[in-house]
Amino acid sequence: MTRPTDDLITVRDYLRYAASRFSAAELYFGHGTDNVWDEAVLLVMRSLHLPLENNTLFLDARLTRDERELIAERIERRINERRPVAYLLGEAWFMGLPFQVDERVLIPRSPIAELLEAGLQPWLADHPVERILDLCTGSGCIGIAAATVFPDAEVDLADISEDALAVARSNIELHELENRVRTVHSDVLDQVDGVYDVILSNPPYVDAEDMADIPPEYHHEPRLGLEAGPDGLSIVHRILARAADHLAPGGLLIVELGNSWVALDEAYPQLPFLWLDFENGGDGVFLLTREQLVSGLKNMKGNLNTNL
Repeated sequence: MTRPTDDLITVRDYLRYAASRFSAAELYFGHGTDNVWDEAVLLVMRSLHLPLENNTLFLDARLTRDERELIAERIERRINERRPVAYLLGEAWFMGLPFQVDERVLIPRSPIAELLEAGLQPWLADHPVERILDLCTGSGCIGIAAATVFPDAEVDLADISEDALAVARSNIELHELENRVRTVHSDVLDQVDGVYDVILSNPPYVDAEDMADIPPEYHHEPRLGLEAGPDGLSIVHRILARAADHLAPGGLLIVELGNSWVALDEAYPQLPFLWLDFENGGDGVFLLTREQLVSGLKNMKGNLNTNL
């Protein structure tokens, strides 16, 4: 009995085959790629432990039977199960760095990577960075990436999920950062101690309407890391209420809210959110200084008392 892949021999063959199958299957792309070809390159090349760039040397290399069977199996699972490629590979990339991932954590994809690549400039200016908190850390990708940008900073990775923290610890070890990066089991900020120069967070923010309509690929990710109540704001309300207590003077709070940014903007009219722009795509990320947060919340309380 012949199989559709029996005539496929080279890396080039499997790249073409994967791209054709993915296109016909009308998959959703949103976990590291945004098109059929990049998805095929990611699956095929990383299944072979080959680089994603500067890899033309390998295109006509012949694959072993085991390699062919592995790639064919992963192509079928990507189509039939709608499982994201990152979970099939057990790895994802963030800010050019590799991270171990599985279905205990969201797949890294935050535009905060672009801010870190720029060293959080110009907003950080000359403010020293000694402590960083990655809140709702998941795989730890944001905090670990921050640790590589700020080599003198100590970084805490906080999450309510012990499963997620286990993955984060594996990534701390992968990047050999045990001396500066640690995990903290915390329900948002409830168990976090001390103050930080920067708090970065990609918390759950998907509202009920979007949760009902998300593509099948997202159902492989933990709901705990996605859903945040009817309006998507249940976690960010708690962050805003407590963040100033954990920020040093001049400290920065940077939070990703995706499509829920409109609801947040309406809920806090006195807060001067700076909604950031990104060259590489992405939106719904705000920045506040500690002083802006304190002043804005104080004004909101003052207005509330006036109206009582």
